[in-house]
Amino acid sequence: MATTSNGNLFRRIRDNILQDDENITIIDSTPLGVMHLGMLLVLFVPFSWFAVGVAAFLYFLRVFALTGGYHRYFSHNAYKTGRVFQFVLAFIGGMSAQLGALWWAAHHRHHHQHSDTNQDIHSPIRRGFFWAHLGWLLCRKYATTELQRIPDFAKYPELRFLDRFHVIPPLVLAFGLYFLGEWLAPRYPGLHTSGWQLVAWGFFVSTVLVYHATFCINSLTHMIGRRRFNTTDHSRNSLLLALVTMGEGWHNNHHRYPVSTRQGFYWWEIDATYYILKALSWLGVVWDIRPPAEKLYREAVEVPVLPIEQAVAAAK
Repeated sequence: MATTSNGNLFRRIRDNILQDDENITIIDSTPLGVMHLGMLLVLFVPFSWFAVGVAAFLYFLRVFALTGGYHRYFSHNAYKTGRVFQFVLAFIGGMSAQLGALWWAAHHRHHHQHSDTNQDIHSPIRRGFFWAHLGWLLCRKYATTELQRIPDFAKYPELRFLDRFHVIPPLVLAFGLYFLGEWLAPRYPGLHTSGWQLVAWGFFVSTVLVYHATFCINSLTHMIGRRRFNTTDHSRNSLLLALVTMGEGWHNNHHRYPVSTRQGFYWWEIDATYYILKALSWLGVVWDIRPPAEKLYREAVEVPVLPIEQAVAAAK
């Protein structure tokens, strides 16, 4: 009897961890948990401004790869580029440990198709802040890539490779930082750096900051800010989030016209990702940059914003 009881208990624990639904599971929560715990490494390594600078550089490099690559290119085809730079964007974006470009873009296309409806994977209006910001990433249901949503890029074997072996880019970054720190330590002692120090700041701290900057677009840009366009969702524009995410905070603009390369529609709406893409277009690296449609400027008005509590109540 005791053996049977223990067996049933084991099966219940196993099923709770492995079931294929929206329950947050231990297994699927482990990678993000490890990354957050990894930040504690900064308490055990010496501090240096060089390491902070590396973390800042890698933050902006990878945010650009996510916003300019994963989002505006792979998700929305907002401009064109060659196959080599396409791979570079996918690899650098992959160093953010947010799975492959195909996985990311397929889920984002689903979000735009069902934004703030019951079918939206991460609507804070329908599901709450925690689920939109982080919770949906911690369950098995959304771990697979729906290739049928992204056939235009799934045809490239190198992108499918990065999608399947998505651990490779972040591991390359982590080991690269360690060996860089170990190489610099005896040669440039004035930098006061080491391998583990660069791993702590350049990999763990920087990556977690990239996480939450990206996750804020799923959550806070549907909760705070102003609305210029009367879209069918609750997307909003926020200067603060635009600064943190290199232009993604102009989310109401984006939801009104997702194919625009530029998300800050006016000169005062800072969009660092667009500026970089524009510069790359002058060099011939990217082309066919899509501007906002002229009709949008005639349509633009200030739309009254419901307090988040009222928006949530209305959604229910």
